[in-house]
Amino acid sequence: MYAKSISLLWRWLAPALLMALPVLAQAGVKVQHWQTSSGARVYFVENHDLPILDISVEFPAGSGADTAEKSGLASMTHHMLGLGAEGLDEDGISKAFADVGAAFGGRFDNDRAGVTLRTLSSERERRQALETFTRVLQLPSFPEAVLDREKTRTIAALKEADTKPETIADRAFDKLLYGSHPYGLRGSGEISTVAALQREDLVGFYQTRYTRDRAVVAIMGDVSRQEADTIAETLTRGLPAGGPVPPLPEVVPPDGPQVERISHPASQAHILVGYTGMTRNDPDYFPLWVGNYALGGGGFASRLTEEVRQKRGLAYSVYSYFLPLAQPGPFQIGLQTKKEQAEEALHLVRETLESYIAKGITDKELKAAKDNIIGGFPLRIDSNRKIVEYLAMIGFYQLPLTYLDDFIGRVEKVTASQIREAFKRRIRTGDLVTVVVGAADSK
Repeated sequence: MYAKSISLLWRWLAPALLMALPVLAQAGVKVQHWQTSSGARVYFVENHDLPILDISVEFPAGSGADTAEKSGLASMTHHMLGLGAEGLDEDGISKAFADVGAAFGGRFDNDRAGVTLRTLSSERERRQALETFTRVLQLPSFPEAVLDREKTRTIAALKEADTKPETIADRAFDKLLYGSHPYGLRGSGEISTVAALQREDLVGFYQTRYTRDRAVVAIMGDVSRQEADTIAETLTRGLPAGGPVPPLPEVVPPDGPQVERISHPASQAHILVGYTGMTRNDPDYFPLWVGNYALGGGGFASRLTEEVRQKRGLAYSVYSYFLPLAQPGPFQIGLQTKKEQAEEALHLVRETLESYIAKGITDKELKAAKDNIIGGFPLRIDSNRKIVEYLAMIGFYQLPLTYLDDFIGRVEKVTASQIREAFKRRIRTGDLVTVVVGAADSK
């Protein structure tokens, strides 16, 4: 939809971008923070190396705000923001952005929902892009006919996804891990709940969740602090006033092992093993992050890959990750293997995890993990777009403004004993949840 706008931006930016990337990667990131008159939190990095402006506006309106009865409401509300606004239909919105080379997008997960804008910083292009962006953000129309169309599309996608073993495994894993907690709901909704959504549901959700006092505005690029302040005020003052919303329930970790085996005709078994993990501002964040890199987050450099793939050839790839959220997100290990060796692979994964937690990381693994994480860090902040994504995260979870500057130092300070103790505290191997889709002995 936005190919024209992206192409126009690229013609302007390509030469400057090649020169600016090394500077962005090496320079410190000075984050300025303030609140608008309506209470929105603003996070700003001024950078004039490129003639562009990146903006993100986020709200606590992710799938964690759904209920079982209206699963998919948060996702559909977010999706519909760019499909109609006062005086503009979806084609009009797309054209208004494309005409000035601007790119409109969004972000949606368990905790957050937001919209993003990338535009040239020159006066005419910036003004039109911001006017359209503001209208989409503050005056969404949620057209009935478009909603009906998108519900039909979503339901068709859900039906197709429900035939895929990876989708079946993900859904079963989330339900086992989180039970009735909103994190256990399907973000895109169920067929029945999506079919039942009405326009007034979307309007009510928007009025309650997309409010000016809960907005987090991230701005990065070629504007001054004064200009950024004006932009933030304009983007947020016309948002709904809002009111109280129920807090996100606390996550209760699994109490006792749970295993679900699901039949499927796929040629391979899909295996997921895990437990509740950590929050975004967790005191164990860096020990768990560095430790997981050595366990299964570092690709061929990880212990799980060494044991499962290299030594025994039970899977082409195996991974582990922590997904930090407002409440403890999942810790997950995943792999695919031949059906007839699913139980062997599952036993080895559990054995490897238990050994890692009991004996800890080796000095060699720790050095390799730190070297790779630190060596790859400049690539995390080598563009305006990546930095504005970090600003949005810092703002939403209210992390220290020095988070990016402190990152390498925090990684360097992690010790083997900290990793071992953190994993022992957080991952109870006797209470793991396990899903096997397509195992040879599925019941």
